[in-house]
Amino acid sequence: MKKNELMQYSCPLGKAMAALGSKWKPIIVLVIKDRKLRFGELAVRINVISRKVLTDQLREMETDGLIIREEFKELPPRVEYSLTEKGLALLPILYLLEEWEAKYQVKGVYNEDCSLADKKTKKAVNV
Repeated sequence: MKKNELMQYSCPLGKAMAALGSKWKPIIVLVIKDRKLRFGELAVRINVISRKVLTDQLREMETDGLIIREEFKELPPRVEYSLTEKGLALLPILYLLEEWEAKYQVKGVYNEDCSLADKKTKKAVNV
């Protein structure tokens, strides 16, 4: 089901899933946490995502009110991302999901540092 189809539903869960419906958005929220990060820092910390997809996800998250994009009029240009109050409210929920997965995880799926490893590229998401 596409995002615009989910947005047609009036139930809160449908709207929430539309805002967080991609696999990257919860990871981006967990990486940013309560700090400000520049685009390049996000790209390094989530090195399994392409820059184009990261840009698209950040734009959608800004539209959905999850992040703030702060642009500085400098040379070279600088942009910082931080979570809004709505985005920060997701952190406890995402931490509960991590605990849920840890409780029922299959042995050997994660690295010792609990980063999500991509077996093909040997890259990881550092939250």
